[in-house]
Amino acid sequence: MIRAVLLDLSGVLYIGGKLIPGAVEAIERLYQTNIPLRFITNTTRRSHMMVYKDLQKIGFHIELDSIYTPVRAVINYLKDHKLHPHLLVHPNIQGEFDDLMTQSPDAVVLGDAAEYFNYTVLNDAFRLLMKGAPLIAMGNNRYFREPTGLSLDLGPFVTALEYATQTNAIIIGKPSADFFSQVYCDFGVEKEYIIMFGDDYASDTLGALATGLQGGLVKTGKYQKGDENKLAGSGAIIVNNISEAADWCLSHYQPELY
Repeated sequence: MIRAVLLDLSGVLYIGGKLIPGAVEAIERLYQTNIPLRFITNTTRRSHMMVYKDLQKIGFHIELDSIYTPVRAVINYLKDHKLHPHLLVHPNIQGEFDDLMTQSPDAVVLGDAAEYFNYTVLNDAFRLLMKGAPLIAMGNNRYFREPTGLSLDLGPFVTALEYATQTNAIIIGKPSADFFSQVYCDFGVEKEYIIMFGDDYASDTLGALATGLQGGLVKTGKYQKGDENKLAGSGAIIVNNISEAADWCLSHYQPELY
């Protein structure tokens, strides 16, 4: 039984800018049944508004406030802890942090900078970390799938800085329990009645299960043959694609009775 659904975006609904077949229709079916639905992503190359507009452009009618990104979560963390970031992020999201920037940063914020990762910017971050600044990372994924194939994600760069500075990053993004909790608390539903479907068996499925949610894996996106075997005995739901995920959700949905 479920009462709410979390869905990953990239690899579940689309790959790059290309829709996964049946994705728009699957989301519409869930909305028509009034299942509480939220979308979470570890994408840090696009701002919150850019993610929203990207979804609109390819045919989804999803509310802006139903999308949760690690950028939003990191900004909340910085404000709560009165920190000012040194940014090692993609230019697309730098403007999101304008209100927090100072000439004397006291935290390193790491996102997927893609081609903007280079020795100079990594070394600048390294030097600040060696002075005691915390490392705050918007996720720890190893790779993701683009139309051209698998690509390095943020995790390898997080690990490099952790190794060099002998420190542990604060992960704000999947599979962080804090990130999941920001989303499921918005439902007002007990977490054991919420399922998370994603294409990453580790950060999506196992991350959800470790947080006390139900976990599901779709065999699209970054899914690799045999990933489902790594979930053996976990109770995870394995489906081929978002259409089958929607079918499963609809057949297991039971609204809370008042």
